[in-house]
Amino acid sequence: MFRQALRELGYVQGQNIVIEDRFAAGSQDRLREYAAEAARLRVDVIVAISSSAIRAATNAAKSIPIVGLDLESDPVARGFIVSLARPGGNLTGIFVDLPELTGKGLELLKEALPRITRVAIFRDPALSPELLAAAERAAPSLGLQLQTVEAREPSEYDKAFRVAIEGGASALMVIPSPRFDRRILSQLAVKHRPPTVSFFPHYTEAGLLMSYGPNLYGLFSQAARYVDRILKGAKPGDLPVQRPERFEMLVNLRTAKALGLTIPQALLLRADRVID
Repeated sequence: MFRQALRELGYVQGQNIVIEDRFAAGSQDRLREYAAEAARLRVDVIVAISSSAIRAATNAAKSIPIVGLDLESDPVARGFIVSLARPGGNLTGIFVDLPELTGKGLELLKEALPRITRVAIFRDPALSPELLAAAERAAPSLGLQLQTVEAREPSEYDKAFRVAIEGGASALMVIPSPRFDRRILSQLAVKHRPPTVSFFPHYTEAGLLMSYGPNLYGLFSQAARYVDRILKGAKPGDLPVQRPERFEMLVNLRTAKALGLTIPQALLLRADRVID
């Protein structure tokens, strides 16, 4: 998605831009190694995705422009920037920082399945607790009890699902993590049969039941526009931090049918996309 967004701005890999991909798979050591490598190579821009990657990049590269894409944290509270309007330093980017998305996800589950009373929150323990705290604040008004299950690696997913089901959860919310394999999560959701909701459309495209949150291509388009401006001479510290521009709701009817669920027509009519 990021490469496509850059192509639309006129950047072609190997012709007028060279993109070096590095994926740490959740390893903090690898993140630090890759950030140090980028600093040694004196790249023109670092694009860091996740708060951990941003922290590694800002620690390693004090003068190289950094475009951050963070789906969980407040950049001022984390100490990444001075202010949203004037970040200062060498970092700018797109920060989602929308803990209320967990409340929206619970609302969707309750609308689709009015009889549910207990929802498991599936999360990566390395993530900020802000999203979980927001879900806990939203649950009582919806008549829901929450149960938290945690996993880091795919080998831990099945146990987390079983703990959720044994604990009485009749639905499950996945808080996205850069380390999660959404395809394995989707397979387990069908196997264990809890209706699921998440925040990003690619989770629903992979097989979860529903999602509401930022359009991922939109986020990468925003990041690509920042890279373009920096390559043309703009200073990251002068570029205001942005929030997501586009949100969308998806419903996967194939998954609903596999689970024997009927999604209310009113909810389907509000969906931006229905996968059938």
